[in-house]
Amino acid sequence: MSEVRARVEQVYREDSRRILATLIRLLGDFDLAEEALHEAFFVAVERWQRDGVPDNPRTWLVSTGRFKAIDVLRRRARFKASQPLLLAQLEELEQADWSGEDVEDDRLRLIFTCCHPALAADAQVPLTLREVCDLTTEEIARAFLSAPAAIAQRIVRAKAKIRDAKIPYQVPGLSELPERLDSVLRVIYLVFNEGYSASVGAELTRDELTREAIRLGRLLMELLPEPEVMGLLALMLLHESRRPARTSPGGELVLLDDQDRSLWDAGLMAEGCALVERALSTRRFGPYCLQAAIAAVHAEASSAAQTDWQQIVGLYDVLLRAVPSPVIELNRAVAVAKRDGALAGLLLIEGILGRGELQDYHLAHSARAEFCRQLGRVEEARAAYQRALQLTRLEPERRFIEGRLRELD
Repeated sequence: MSEVRARVEQVYREDSRRILATLIRLLGDFDLAEEALHEAFFVAVERWQRDGVPDNPRTWLVSTGRFKAIDVLRRRARFKASQPLLLAQLEELEQADWSGEDVEDDRLRLIFTCCHPALAADAQVPLTLREVCDLTTEEIARAFLSAPAAIAQRIVRAKAKIRDAKIPYQVPGLSELPERLDSVLRVIYLVFNEGYSASVGAELTRDELTREAIRLGRLLMELLPEPEVMGLLALMLLHESRRPARTSPGGELVLLDDQDRSLWDAGLMAEGCALVERALSTRRFGPYCLQAAIAAVHAEASSAAQTDWQQIVGLYDVLLRAVPSPVIELNRAVAVAKRDGALAGLLLIEGILGRGELQDYHLAHSARAEFCRQLGRVEEARAAYQRALQLTRLEPERRFIEGRLRELD
């Protein structure tokens, strides 16, 4: 029984969001699909113990969830005054063709649905992170520095809007695609970032999220090979290539300068760099292409000492003009410090913090602490590290900062 339960839990971790996406397409109802999903996994524990694990667990679970939803609608039709509507929904569901062939594309359909322009802009990303990536409301709230109740309310309103407005569950046609692209790219990158550097928890990375974001990026690239799609896919591939070296065997955080570059994935780096060159050659590149170009400069350096920081600072200058952002300013400050010394970086970071920006962003305080440490300003470094420690919710980062504080002592 324990082996079957472990297998069910594995399938849930790896495939539950794809299964949910397909059930939402089949049922046209987020809440009914979620109920059907959990019912299907509950049945799987018993049936798979008795009959064995099916050859295609994902298809089995979608089919089981669909039949469970039909049972729910039948029960509702007996007791509700809206019986004709429910019966029509039930008949449509029973007659729907379910071959299991469209499952791979369903998460991309779901992303475009969650990013539909009819939905409030501040609801699109939380809804996608909740439904596509299974992030909790609390995790999403932390990522957006918002209250969980506010995030939950946005998600509920967005689901109701999709239901009431009958927003189609489909990838838009080519004529509509460009105007819908920005929000979809943003969501896919947020999914990747949550996997590459988790907002909370015991592990630095969640590889199931990075893999899924890259898979969605590849699907989007097939659908619309625009420069920014290439840029985003390249950026994710280049970051992902470094993931094996970002933690020690014991799970401790390893900074970029200290990483064993022989662990970097050469195949992903080569693919990412080729996409960067292809995107930049169009001369229609945007923020994702520029960020990917910065990542490519890191990838091409044989060692930390060989990194072309002058080129990286120049790329950040262009990126800042395209997308003014205090986080990009912070990243540029780190690059300037690498080029011109810790004091130059510290002055830039203090300027950002002095404007009241990034006060609650732990990486800003970590960077300030690091520059103070390098300059021998021990008490300032200690205070900045302590502030960063108060703000971070990720255990490997907490252990790293605690180690730095011990070094200061």
